[in-house]
Amino acid sequence: MAEPLDEYIDAVSKALALPVEEAWRPAVRANLEVSLRLGRLVDEFALPDETEPAPIFTV
Repeated sequence: MAEPLDEYIDAVSKALALPVEEAWRPAVRANLEVSLRLGRLVDEFALPDETEPAPIFTV
């Protein structure tokens, strides 16, 4: 049985008509794992209900 990320890679590569060579799969999978882990950190960060987005972003 394929892993969920492997199925996701297959589905997205097919939807985008973007071939993913077998040699690239470990790197693509590792990148997705890191992206998902960082996304979970952002998603789990609790903000008060009164928090509003900044109208201007500066660096």
